[in-house]
Amino acid sequence: MAAASWYHRDISRVVAEELLARAGRDGSFLVRDSESVVGAYALCLLFQRHVHTYRILPDDEGLLSVQTIQGIQAQCFRTLPDLICAYQHPNNGLVTPLLYPVHQARQVPDEDSDGEDGQGRGHMASAVPATVGTWSSAPMAGQTHIPQQLHQRLQEQVHSSPASDFMGFMAEYLNHHVQLDPEALRLGHLQLQHLSTALATACRPLHSEIDFTLAGLETLARVFDPPASPRSPAREQSLLTSDPDLELLLHKISTVNHLLSSLEKKVLKLLQETVSRHNLALPSVVVGPPQSAKPLAVQSFEVKAGKSQRVVLLVDVESGTVAITKRGSGSPEEVIPQDKILQLIKYQSVQSKVRLVWARDSQKSLGRDFVFPSARKREAFCQLLQLMKIQHSNLDEPELISVYIGTWNMGSTPPPRSLASWLTSRGLGRTQDETTACIPHDIYVIGTQENSLGDREWVEFLRASLKTLMAIDYRVVALQCLWSIKIVVLVKPEHERRISHVHTSSVKTGIANTLGNKGAVGVSFLFNGTSFGFVNCHLTSGSEKTHRRNQNYSDILHSLVLGDKRLGGFDLTLRFTHLFWFGDLNYRLDMGMEDILAHVTKKEFQALLAVDQLNLEREKNKVFLRFSEGDISFPPTYRYERGSRDTYVWQKFKPTGVRINVPSWCDRILWKSHPETHVVCNSYGCTDDIVTSDHSPVFATFEVGVTSQFVPKEAPSSGPEALACIEWESIEVILKTTSRSKCYIEFHSYCLEEMQRSGENTLQNCDIPGFLKLGWSAKHLPVLNPILPDLEYLGDQHLLLSIKGVESCESYGECCIALRSMIGSTAQQFETFLFHRGEEMGSMRGRMRVRVPTERRSTRGRLYEWISFEEEDAEPVTETPLRPKPPLQRLRSRPRSLPEATGYTNPAYFIFEGV
Repeated sequence: MAAASWYHRDISRVVAEELLARAGRDGSFLVRDSESVVGAYALCLLFQRHVHTYRILPDDEGLLSVQTIQGIQAQCFRTLPDLICAYQHPNNGLVTPLLYPVHQARQVPDEDSDGEDGQGRGHMASAVPATVGTWSSAPMAGQTHIPQQLHQRLQEQVHSSPASDFMGFMAEYLNHHVQLDPEALRLGHLQLQHLSTALATACRPLHSEIDFTLAGLETLARVFDPPASPRSPAREQSLLTSDPDLELLLHKISTVNHLLSSLEKKVLKLLQETVSRHNLALPSVVVGPPQSAKPLAVQSFEVKAGKSQRVVLLVDVESGTVAITKRGSGSPEEVIPQDKILQLIKYQSVQSKVRLVWARDSQKSLGRDFVFPSARKREAFCQLLQLMKIQHSNLDEPELISVYIGTWNMGSTPPPRSLASWLTSRGLGRTQDETTACIPHDIYVIGTQENSLGDREWVEFLRASLKTLMAIDYRVVALQCLWSIKIVVLVKPEHERRISHVHTSSVKTGIANTLGNKGAVGVSFLFNGTSFGFVNCHLTSGSEKTHRRNQNYSDILHSLVLGDKRLGGFDLTLRFTHLFWFGDLNYRLDMGMEDILAHVTKKEFQALLAVDQLNLEREKNKVFLRFSEGDISFPPTYRYERGSRDTYVWQKFKPTGVRINVPSWCDRILWKSHPETHVVCNSYGCTDDIVTSDHSPVFATFEVGVTSQFVPKEAPSSGPEALACIEWESIEVILKTTSRSKCYIEFHSYCLEEMQRSGENTLQNCDIPGFLKLGWSAKHLPVLNPILPDLEYLGDQHLLLSIKGVESCESYGECCIALRSMIGSTAQQFETFLFHRGEEMGSMRGRMRVRVPTERRSTRGRLYEWISFEEEDAEPVTETPLRPKPPLQRLRSRPRSLPEATGYTNPAYFIFEGV
């Protein structure tokens, strides 16, 4: 690709529009990569305050042309600069000639100078194209300079590197000195002097490391063979000189290689001689029988019933009963089988209070309120009852699973021997009660940063830890690494067959977005019919680097390749039923050190959360749009003194001066789910006894509803009246854009055989600068026919919609609509936000209905629907016969796809409504 100033690589459409709006002159233009076609480009042109986008497509021979413009013959060009030069002239089919190139600003590589990672920081030249003065000065396609070709290979081959200084030196050589070596050879020099200098400088730290290694190996060798291991010449020489000569370095490496290869033979020989001399037998490893999962003991909860009565609730998960016993009484007052328990109502006004409703006989049911000693005890009781329901449900496929998420910056040090507190969610914050801490989760997802262990070593360490704690041999679903950034997904053996379509991906956001000292790793898969995505990231450090962290997030969102390939055009956050994002996000607290310590000492976390950079950026809709996070009730997890959790260390002495790292919640866990799905965060906290790193490990556990691969109970009928259909009355869209393009809508869903498309919009209004209002009537919207007409099936389905420009075929925004609320005989209103590349792009609203045949409307309750919330304590705490009443708000947490109008973040939306 030519190094031309108007070429902006992979910037988004939104950024392109902002740059052109800033330029302000008709005829201003730039070229970026197409978002819809790989290898194509988008020509963005400003005219009369609106941006017009044209696609530039390559043909089979690599010739480039602007996509057919009506009435104008397509012209083909060998290079992009040639094409741009031709369209400088009028009457070429564009709204105006290309007059004023919008130049790409030269980016200064981000030096991640915080240094918390123990990584050196190299200096790399900018990866963006260099500025050129005229079109003809850009080289032809295929004639890229040798340094650029080599630098591109470096980017492709170096998947990551913890030694960022080394790669920085190599990048510096490729950018500035690689062409000098051939010139020197041409002049008669016999060596690649500049390469030797770069390698010697880059390898300077290796000398001391090899010296230490050599000293240890020589000592060990003398133990087993004293006369045969004199001090190596390389070691002697290293004491006399510190010259980083490559020959000396190679000699040292050769010595290490020799010692390592000979040492094992010497040790083995000595051991064999000792065994035969003393007639000893080496012990064999005893392999015990495989362990089964530990049965749960009967758990007791002392609670208050009524105003003053004390009773004990005994929960026996294995037998499936709850017994109510008066304190001090030997026999239970009542024993309730699990199948008689109808409802569990959590009071929101009193966090420790719950109402248990059960069937006493066929005619009457009884409800009784209980107050637990704490909210944590109430949650433990509810979780045990939920587990009891699951174990005794006799379902072929699960409807509810538990997911554990852990994130830990290990600080480049080995972990302690036990990770029990981390893996059982115990410590500070909202933690698991001791009665439920050792209940095994269905899925464990462990994300680490600055993890110095080998990949296999780390996975086996985690599996062994879980086997010790849970007596279950967890299976590995996926492992993805970007050097010291790792993500591991483990699953119970019985769920292994339920997991399919596993994908992994990684993105580098380190120096010049080419090195792996910062970035993200991700895993996605299907659990039966539910899609999951997990992202573990390590973002740029430094209190002042908030904008850079936001950019890291955007780069990861855009570049991770996860999930169904057919949904590749959708925002990553919309591709999965549930997406969990965690890691060392590195957002800091904007407050003075003394004030932070004072608030931490008093456990005044709300005052600190108000100045938390991540919270502030989320409020501005800069990052993690519409994500959720559990309540933070634990102290900042960074930066502790290693070996203790009593002291924060905020001063870091560097060659450039003292750097301040204020205590912060760097380590976070967030999630985003499709509307009207079930996900509940049961714990969110950090450990207080793992002290090997300057970060504390963080954990969160979730109760997640899942769907099975649906099998209809009846064979489908052949008549058209037996088909379900999705009908639209109208759709109205408001886009944040300076474009005037006509648009169409794409409809995607797993309940459709293939993608469907609408006609072009019939209503268009661009009177408000920076916004475009579009509308579609029923005549221009397709009737969608799901592959199965069953109500139970359709209630779990979602539609993904994408608004695309007719000219560019690029997305202006995407959204997700749950079908559950739209099922009925009359049209229902929906309203939701539009997203694209992590940014809010506008809103969509309309009316639709999902029509289901009468004979297909049977459904059943889900396991998680028997637990509900009740806002207020509306009735006195007495034993009174009652019928179970519908809850005011289900724990299923199915938010309607109808955000309130006041939920709009940009007041300009209201201008279209005349507000």
